[in-house]
Amino acid sequence: MADWLTGQVVENYQWHPDLFSLRVMAPRFEFTAGQFVRLGLTLDEQRVQRAYSLCNAPDDAVLDFLVTRVPQGKLSTALAELKAGDSVALSQPATGFFTLQEVPDGDSLWLLATGTGIGPYLSMLATSEPWQRYKRIVLVHAVRFAADLAYQSLINSWREKYPQQFHYQPIVSRENVPGVLRGRIPQLIKSGDLQRACQTDLNPRSQVMICGNPDMIRETRKLLDELGLPKNLRRKPGNVTVEQYW
Repeated sequence: MADWLTGQVVENYQWHPDLFSLRVMAPRFEFTAGQFVRLGLTLDEQRVQRAYSLCNAPDDAVLDFLVTRVPQGKLSTALAELKAGDSVALSQPATGFFTLQEVPDGDSLWLLATGTGIGPYLSMLATSEPWQRYKRIVLVHAVRFAADLAYQSLINSWREKYPQQFHYQPIVSRENVPGVLRGRIPQLIKSGDLQRACQTDLNPRSQVMICGNPDMIRETRKLLDELGLPKNLRRKPGNVTVEQYW
């Protein structure tokens, strides 16, 4: 049974009315980049909880969670209304196996995300491990609208620091945005448009992590398997590591 810590909100940053970053101070605890905890609030005399990935580096003092306000969602609506100084419960210990420790070495590391699925990648990229292990790192973030492309300043800092090693590729599905791909990840891989835009091949020396929408994960896994990139398992290392985000 999980233990619980009490954290204090230091900022509730609104990217837009339905997307926000909840930043929390809490007693320090260890976690591996890519893991998650549960956030909980007591609502109507009952604790309501849900898993959220930690977006911050493991040594950061402030914990960072990217949250989508879900229509009719009891917890996400309540989290969106929290202000600096409010309390929120965090489960312990952090958990999950969607970490770089579970990913084999390779030439390139593809980080594919939809929506808030970008969260664990932000934590990973804030550590030294991916930059030391992979010659090429590609972060792909697929969203519905350009306003959903959060953390641009942070991502741009990696582009400036690692101009030859790092490529960021935003994808928007419901509007045309200059310089941004339009569509869905599986179709863009199948057509080759994603690989061309990223100037990086998907081949047996590629490692691919996928996090986000279940339909995207299922379709992308099937497509990558057809391209000769099987799922990565502890008993049988492969090329594709998956986090079922909801």
